[in-house]
Amino acid sequence: MLLTYRGVRPIIDDTAFIAPNATIIGDVEIGAETGIWFGCIIRGDVHEIRIGSRTNIQDLTMVHVAKGKFGTYIGDDVTIGHSAVIHACTLENRSFVGMSATVMDGCVIEQGAMLGAGALLAPGKRIPAGELWAGVPARKVRDLRPEEIEFFKVSADRYADLAQEYRVTIPEDLKQD
Repeated sequence: MLLTYRGVRPIIDDTAFIAPNATIIGDVEIGAETGIWFGCIIRGDVHEIRIGSRTNIQDLTMVHVAKGKFGTYIGDDVTIGHSAVIHACTLENRSFVGMSATVMDGCVIEQGAMLGAGALLAPGKRIPAGELWAGVPARKVRDLRPEEIEFFKVSADRYADLAQEYRVTIPEDLKQD
């Protein structure tokens, strides 16, 4: 569902896959080959949300902003696991957020950095490139191995391919109803 808010309608690249029960509201832009999966809510009502290309935002994730303070900026080739909360922060290209993790206001996850599943990244924290942070509150656990960082691209590629498959097949299913 795409909703206009205060006269602003989401802008979505034609090659993006948006699940039929995802809700995208207001000042949101979504790039090419990105997948917004089932049950996601992306609410750009009181600030902007920008999502790059080939990013995947998995099922039941909430993306929001902070009024007059922080938009949300998600780069290219980003993987966000199921049921994450992404609030008024920046996720740089090829960063990774684990399932049920929360990223709070003013946070930055740099390129090639990872926030582990279930973690809480407190307001204003920054995860430097090449680091894995986890826990509540999140703190550095260790440096990522090169093959782990390389996997971020593999994950993005797999989800971009899957999004394209869904983009083609889901409309056929909707026509059958």
